[in-house]
Amino acid sequence: MFQADLFKGKRFLVTGGGTGLGRVMMEKFVALGADCAICGRRGSVLEETAREVMARYPGRRVDAHTVDIRVAAAVEEMIDRIWETGPLDGLVNNAAGNFIAQTKDLSPRAFDAIANIVLHGTFYVTNACGKRWIEEKRPASVLSILTTWVWTGSPFVVPSAMSKAGVAVMTQSLAVEWARHGIRLNAIAPGPFPTEGAWARLNPMKEGDDSRYNTRNPMGRVGRPSELANMAAFLMSDEVAYINGEVIAIDGAMGIMGNGTFSHMLSNTEDDWRRIRDQIQATNAADKAKRS
Repeated sequence: MFQADLFKGKRFLVTGGGTGLGRVMMEKFVALGADCAICGRRGSVLEETAREVMARYPGRRVDAHTVDIRVAAAVEEMIDRIWETGPLDGLVNNAAGNFIAQTKDLSPRAFDAIANIVLHGTFYVTNACGKRWIEEKRPASVLSILTTWVWTGSPFVVPSAMSKAGVAVMTQSLAVEWARHGIRLNAIAPGPFPTEGAWARLNPMKEGDDSRYNTRNPMGRVGRPSELANMAAFLMSDEVAYINGEVIAIDGAMGIMGNGTFSHMLSNTEDDWRRIRDQIQATNAADKAKRS
């Protein structure tokens, strides 16, 4: 589908690139000739991913940076470190956080836990890169990973839906503001693409082994990671440099059916929500133990 050297000489940063869909996209870029930087909060995971990918693609470079993108100063320090070995040509805003919950049960801290990563963190990284590109008169591409909720909204994931909608507006706004500098911004709005980390919080009870999508998605299935990686590579390529300010769905037309991804949970009882909450908390505790 792509020329083997499509990204030869390019260097991209993928936030949240150590695992899940971020890793899949990063590996696709590397396979097509790019060098990459990845960042996240779990340094050991990032380092392991970098080693594995470089071993698979000799001659390519993957740099790992441990950072909390919720902290603007930490983001600036990371971007400075990256630029010390050469500028970036592109950025993929993939880092995110989410969990399902009744909105009435959310504390301000729970809301901030999502908004500070998805909205604030995405802006911090985008602006840190953008101002350097503008100063250096360097063309670049920014790709943000959103969700179809930016158009429809979705119950039970309000912090994420609000934050992703904000990133969609940032994408469109900066696409216009920065176009004269040769910087373009686009976004992908995926439907359900199961990954271990996200699915543990969005499908904590592992109901139906995702078979519910056989009827809830027109194509009768969830997305395949390679499909998202191909879309990302396409949009990051200079060969489609006239695409700017777009948010493109890749969801099997599920979003067109409306009502939001989690509208089927409107019939949940308080006991159902208690069990969901307990399972998510157990997942969070396990993840915290891995980082310590």
